[in-house]
Amino acid sequence: MPDANVRIPADARDRLAEIAAEEGLSLRSYLARLAETLLTPAERAERAAKARAVLREWNGYDPDEREQTELDAELDRRMAETGAA
Repeated sequence: MPDANVRIPADARDRLAEIAAEEGLSLRSYLARLAETLLTPAERAERAAKARAVLREWNGYDPDEREQTELDAELDRRMAETGAA
């Protein structure tokens, strides 16, 4: 596979290189592995839809869009309280 050049701030590059080195990887290998493990927005949406389908089948849980928005806001609020956001 051909390589690509990506321009990022030097501080970000250095931080990523340090993290990669701690894991015994080159920056190139670390970024390739990272790209393989992260989900695209479409992949996340697909997984969420599958999870909702499983919950609906298992116990009837099926929030409508309004409920989903409220639940998302509540999760965001709780994460902000813990400093996780």
